[in-house]
Parts: sequence; C-alpha cells; structure tokens
Amino acid sequence: MEPVEKLHHTIDALFGNGVSKFLPKKIEITYSKKNGRIRSVFHDEKLLCTLRIDGGLAITPLFAQMLLKSKKFKENCLEIDIDSKPFVEEGRSVFCNHVVWCGKNIQISSDVPVLFKSKVIAVGRAVLSSEMIQSQNRGVAIKIRDSLKSQNKGDRSL
Repeated sequence: MEPVEKLHHTIDALFGNGVSKFLPKKIEITYSKKNGRIRSVFHDEKLLCTLRIDGGLAITPLFAQMLLKSKKFKENCLEIDIDSKPFVEEGRSVFCNHVVWCGKNIQISSDVPVLFKSKVIAVGRAVLSSEMIQSQNRGVAIKIRDSLKSQNKGDRSL
C-alpha cells in the first residue's frame, strides 16, 4: 500500500468515510529513519499531522480547518462559548460547562478540534466522551495540545 493511500485510510478510519478527500493533493511525507514508517505530513512546508505509535493522528489546527469542509468531520469537533475562547487559544484546557455543542464521535483520548463560530482555534485530546461532556457541567473535557496562538509564536515543525 502506498504511503498516501495509507494516510487516506487512516483519516477515513479515525474521522469518518470520505473525510480524506479534503486532504490537499500536494503533500510531503517524512519517514522515520529507525523503522521507515510515516512520521509526519506537510503541505506547503506547514505541518498537517504526525502519525502516532498507537495508529492515531496528531492533527494541527490548520489541518483540522481543512478537514472541517466535511460534514462527517464536524462530528469529531467541539464548540465552546466566548468566555473560554481566550483561554483555549492560549493552550488552556476546555471545561464541560463552557461547551456549547459537542459532536457525537468524540471518544476518550481521541483528537478533538475545538471550534469557536465554525473556526478551529485549538486541537486537543478528549478526557471525556461526548455523552459524558454533555451530561456533566464540571471538570475538564479536552486537554489542549496545540492552539492558534502557539502556532503564531513560531512554526513548530519537526
């Protein structure tokens, strides 16, 4: 299987069938020197995602915004209120009581793009599943890994 084809299958498996068609046509892939596996994916010298050892993807806010054109991908996202927006942009966690809308595909420890008015402002890992986030009004829902402000401080490519 070709590396690009493998990437398409991984994106479809994680975020829903057909989401991978929103992947840019011209991508550059870097490989691990140790084992030859795909390590990271770039588009116009900007990092899109990194493949994890467990088979998951660590996506960037830029890549999440590209994939957001797909309606199926939106079910993996979470929308927050205006009060928490500045904190989340700084890289702080999202709490359950600040969640306005929650996609039904969010699972514990899955990658979750955080939206504010349909724009991706950060990406993090889910601490709770979508059902738990909707039923609770306290506690951490998403631990932020990458936000827009952290990207603007300098390109953190590998």
